[in-house]
Amino acid sequence: MKSTMLVGKTALVTGSTSGIGLGIARSLAEQGANIVFNGFGDAQQIEKLYTDIGAEFGVQTAYHNADMSKPEEIEALMAFANEKFGGIDVLVNNAGIQHVAAVEDFPTEKWDAIIAINLSSAFHTTRLALPGMKQKNWGRIINLASVHGLVGSSQKSAYVAAKHGLVGFTKVTALETAQTGVTANAICPGFVLTPLVQKQVDERAAREGLDNDAARRALLSEKQPSGEFVTPEELGALAVFFCSPAAAQVRGVAWNMDGGWAAQ
Repeated sequence: MKSTMLVGKTALVTGSTSGIGLGIARSLAEQGANIVFNGFGDAQQIEKLYTDIGAEFGVQTAYHNADMSKPEEIEALMAFANEKFGGIDVLVNNAGIQHVAAVEDFPTEKWDAIIAINLSSAFHTTRLALPGMKQKNWGRIINLASVHGLVGSSQKSAYVAAKHGLVGFTKVTALETAQTGVTANAICPGFVLTPLVQKQVDERAAREGLDNDAARRALLSEKQPSGEFVTPEELGALAVFFCSPAAAQVRGVAWNMDGGWAAQ
């Protein structure tokens, strides 16, 4: 039976051409939402991706290639969504990048890029989406923070700063919309086997002479007590819950799904 909870609504998921964003986009489409995809990749593969998902779930889909580090391109993305679908009902701020280095060695251009994409882009999409959501008196803003929005790790100063900032921004947005039908919440995943994390696994395997499976286990054992990766499908199910009537009074939370990481 086709799910219908989000029929007639439109979701924008940034960074949705792979990984967590794609998993969340699929979950929202399964509930009947039209989807605006955003992200980088091969143009033909992206076109096949969004047309296939549209056909699979019987929803309308579109794609915009905005660079989420550039405010003017974010404005173009939001204008595109307004023109195509009449606005955004569910905003998922997922786009993110990573760089690993000690503070004194951290390239300033990498710091600026991480703050721009992982934090400032959420401000720009939110400020542009809120007027329409308030007018409809319904909206869901879901910010993909990270367990690194709750705890720190060495060598990840920009990422941790951005994700802590995103959790704080989520709380402020939730307070400012508390007496409306708009909610704002953050999801804080632990390790998810995305291309970003697979790169860490590959680097560890090469550095320590491990096979890929052993490198994955070693990475998980340091931080994630469950010893298992969080999946994009699990994160998608949590995003669907945030969109449900049951979550109408879930406001300003930083909900960690991290295999026990932050519980230690």
